[in-house]
Amino acid sequence: MADRVTYLVLPGYESSGPEHWQTRWEEADPAAFRRVQQEDWDHPEPEAWVATVDAAVAAAAADGPVVLVAHSLGCATVARWVASAPAERTAVVRGALLVAPADIDNADVPELFGFRPVALEPFPFPAVVVNSPDDPWVTPERGRGFAEAWGAQYVETGPHGHLNSASGLGDWPEGRKLLAGL
Repeated sequence: MADRVTYLVLPGYESSGPEHWQTRWEEADPAAFRRVQQEDWDHPEPEAWVATVDAAVAAAAADGPVVLVAHSLGCATVARWVASAPAERTAVVRGALLVAPADIDNADVPELFGFRPVALEPFPFPAVVVNSPDDPWVTPERGRGFAEAWGAQYVETGPHGHLNSASGLGDWPEGRKLLAGL
């Protein structure tokens, strides 16, 4: 097994557009950052999304350790994957950056109801949950609750909304620093 880290980028509902920090990170280093392509970004199916993550982790593990870089529904997908993945698969994950984890349990979006309830099993690898105090998809209290359940560090940024393209984060250097800390 090689020593190169592969960063698997896990966007949320409707994916991450060209101005999203996830897309910018991929474009800046396409050899290291790989987007996990879901079959249907607009009508997510939990089992299919989890299976796609599992296959992506297995494929990336051939090159070395894996770090997960999830946003919004991608975070709930990671939590579901952790709850069902075999230990040998999760063992290749060095860490996870979980940004703006959508509170699916309280979201009034029918397309997302299949992800309820959000899995709350502890992660067997280091993780950081990053949240904004004015995120419309998750309150700081719920974000802290996710971090506690998952055994993750909790980091609250300034008021930037859902930490997506609309937040105007650009390349999001603060996020890069948190990723480097994993």
